[in-house]
Amino acid sequence: MEKVQEARYCKESRCVKISRVFPTDLNDHNTMFGGKLMAYIDDVASISAARHCRTETVTASTDSVDFLCPIPQSYSVCLTSFVTSTGHSSMEIFVKVIIENLRTGERKIAATAFLTFVALDDDGRPIPVPSVIPETDEEKKLFETAPKRAERRKLHRSESKQLAAHLTVDKFWDVQA
Repeated sequence: MEKVQEARYCKESRCVKISRVFPTDLNDHNTMFGGKLMAYIDDVASISAARHCRTETVTASTDSVDFLCPIPQSYSVCLTSFVTSTGHSSMEIFVKVIIENLRTGERKIAATAFLTFVALDDDGRPIPVPSVIPETDEEKKLFETAPKRAERRKLHRSESKQLAAHLTVDKFWDVQA
């Protein structure tokens, strides 16, 4: 059995990524591609997970991504992530996306996301992770509400497995209407 490391503060896993939204980042509505933002979200979350457990990690699920407002060209986008709660070998990571109008300085939350990562040993097997200690009001609120999200994830995963049992892996050209 692996020795579990001592608890770590949320701030120890904090990661920040800031980018400017350029024309190549835009969709047909002249706002940032959702997929581009999702890639940024997974990137910062993966760093937070690795910082928390100091081992290899893998994304187990993107539990939710809520796009709260469009992100226009020339704004900056600032993603902040940190571990909000842990299970035995899993970690819930929260990502907050704040946009800023670089001309006026107006800032608002454009998206939030929760992801689950699992810590792995050198053979790719799940290993125990340290617990997490919240300090700020934001961290404490996310920590307190984590068990409810974990229960929803568990139910959703079970439903996904049940649905997958009814899906085909046939080649698309062999599928009958």
